[in-house]
Amino acid sequence: MNALRRVEVEGVASYTISIGPQLLADGPRIAQYVRGRHALLVSDENVAPLYADRVEGALREARPGLALTRFVIPAGEQEKTLVRFTQCLDALSALGATRDATVLALGGGVVGDLAGFVAACWMRGIDCVQLPTTLLAMVDSSVGGKTAVDLPAGKNLVGAFHPPRAVIADTAALRSLPDRELRAGLAEVVKYGAIFDATFLDWLEAHADALLARDDATLAEAIARSCTYKAEVVARDPYEHGDRAMLNFGHTFGHAIETEQGYAGTHGGGLNHGEAVAVGMVLATRLSAALGRAPVADAQRLTALLQRFGLPTTIPAGLDAQALLARMRLDKKADAAGLRFVLWDKAGAARVVSGVADDAVIAALAAG
Repeated sequence: MNALRRVEVEGVASYTISIGPQLLADGPRIAQYVRGRHALLVSDENVAPLYADRVEGALREARPGLALTRFVIPAGEQEKTLVRFTQCLDALSALGATRDATVLALGGGVVGDLAGFVAACWMRGIDCVQLPTTLLAMVDSSVGGKTAVDLPAGKNLVGAFHPPRAVIADTAALRSLPDRELRAGLAEVVKYGAIFDATFLDWLEAHADALLARDDATLAEAIARSCTYKAEVVARDPYEHGDRAMLNFGHTFGHAIETEQGYAGTHGGGLNHGEAVAVGMVLATRLSAALGRAPVADAQRLTALLQRFGLPTTIPAGLDAQALLARMRLDKKADAAGLRFVLWDKAGAARVVSGVADDAVIAALAAG
């Protein structure tokens, strides 16, 4: 399948998500979103050797006079820090980047979040074009304009809303994605069915084998559907004051797990983001059932689907429930009423619930 798919994100800042194969080599497509004379390509040590030369070559051919340089960080969530943020700003300074400069984010969620935050802050905001190379980034972090870096106290505590100028998702890049990272992305795909559309869960159950086999057409369909769900909610709620908070289904638990493990998902044997969200979704459905909000059978169905994709569904050994609860109290989704969770009434129907009692959370963690 070679057809280009497009998803339009409407709202305060409208932009287009382009989905298709070989888009990283499409210089004119990328260049149309580079307004000025300066561009900084941000990537990591895993992705840059595979695709940075391709993107740079295509851009230089399309825009011969472009001042283009790259900033490459080590791979992993532990690199999404204020130190790397400052270094990236220094790279823009060395480039002489002006107000019409563009940051190109080539990589997964870590690169996209970091590069987007840098773009949000340089001269109070310049363009960022997201070039996601992981499934998770294609269906989640590259879309919607949430940018941030982590602190030791928690994930994404320092950041800004900064919508991209465009998102260009090259599905051919998924062929080089490690199996573990593909599965991590599928966790976020499952999330959309869990919170918005139970029929999408039906579709995922029917196409699980094709997705794991990296069938191009099936992956493109899953990406386009996921982006459409997210685009609709982002257009309604660009700054997460309402419906958009539902996109955090599983994330309150998941972020606590990631933080407590020291963001060790890439190099330290811990869960990566998608894996932590998978566990978090199971815990959220278990909490929903325990509070009498949703059927136990729906929780079991979601758990089975995640397991079919090879994702973890239990809390890693050695994590203390009280320590995880303390992490959740610092989560951005907590408010004056206490802990807030995205829970569901049934598969495909989620809502934000405030003031969840600590003992109910501890019970869900203890059973996890």
